Amino acid sequence: MPVTSQNVMMANAMTPYTPRSLPPVFDQTATLQGAAVPRISAYRPQSRPGSVQTKLPPFQQPKPYRIGVGDVVLLATPTAETSTLNQINGLLAAQNSRQGYTVQDDGAIAIPTVGRVTIGGMTMEEAQSVLFQRLVESQIDPNFNLEITDFNSQRVAVGGAVAQPQLEPITLTPLYLDEAVTAAGGVVATDPEYATVRLYRDDKTYQIPATKLFAKNDIPKVLLQNGDRVFVDTEYSVELAEGYLRQELDLAKFQRDVLEEQRDIFETRVQMDAIDRDYVYVFGEVKQQGRWPLPFDRYATLADAMFEQGGIQPVTGNPRRIYVLRKNRIAAGEPLGITAWALDAQNTANLLLATELQLRPNDIVFVASQPITNWNRLISQITPSISILGTANGILD
Repeated sequence: MPVTSQNVMMANAMTPYTPRSLPPVFDQTATLQGAAVPRISAYRPQSRPGSVQTKLPPFQQPKPYRIGVGDVVLLATPTAETSTLNQINGLLAAQNSRQGYTVQDDGAIAIPTVGRVTIGGMTMEEAQSVLFQRLVESQIDPNFNLEITDFNSQRVAVGGAVAQPQLEPITLTPLYLDEAVTAAGGVVATDPEYATVRLYRDDKTYQIPATKLFAKNDIPKVLLQNGDRVFVDTEYSVELAEGYLRQELDLAKFQRDVLEEQRDIFETRVQMDAIDRDYVYVFGEVKQQGRWPLPFDRYATLADAMFEQGGIQPVTGNPRRIYVLRKNRIAAGEPLGITAWALDAQNTANLLLATELQLRPNDIVFVASQPITNWNRLISQITPSISILGTANGILD
């Protein structure tokens, strides 16, 4: 069949073919999406938050401290000999090994010779008045001072991004929000700009940016009360963001290394002919005869095979007789059919048809020799025979 424009389209359509594809590793990039290596992340993406809206609790004036359960109180009186405070004889710890009196769960303290005195829920002034009255009733010198040595009844929890999370007691001195955070070691954040101080009170949440909390005269001081929970939240961590970036770069490099290794393995298997390939066979008057593999992921043409093998021999090759031998698609059991597609490339314009004729597995590309080449080869084969006969005749003579 001569290779013409119409016959090229027919030849390509008669034998459908799908080129072999490269392994998926040649399509993957080190983006960690659908990667060959499972993704194990120690860091998570950090989204830079916007400005936090300040929400403050209702303003409160400081109130007198009220004694509560767990507080330890001490009764002290000056002696005549010294100006130091000593515990009252008989009803104080001079005869009792305890360092004070703990307010029990019913709000009372137990004083020897006096009995139980309820002072829970009272201010210092109210408690001192009640104790004075009971001492008088017990005929004990009521010259004493009331002190609290341990504040255990009212506390505020401070946690989150602070140096020392802890429970901070509320004492006779009012406790404010900025003071509580400072007492816990202050905000621990690479960039305090993204830290927010949150206050949880009575099922409500209040929040203040850390920078604004510690700014002078920017907002009114927030008075804390028993049961408040303070949490310093760092919504955005520069260290975590940098860690996430380093992690992504390391994982991407690791992924690239894995992909390169898998590609190298595939290329080595190709070099060792351990991969199934489709081939065409090129021989005749070409510079390099042999088996030529069809490429991956694309079609190859007659022109590709000829010029990949060095092209036609300029002296011996016959450009008018270039053939592509191809098996016909026939039913099983029928004789094998072969079609020879013949290209006359003496007209250089016909070489364009060689770039359109697609090759199929097991095609044979053959370039015939020039007639003079055949004559020269015949002469080269006859000449040694004539020489041998002439030599023999000389010997016989």
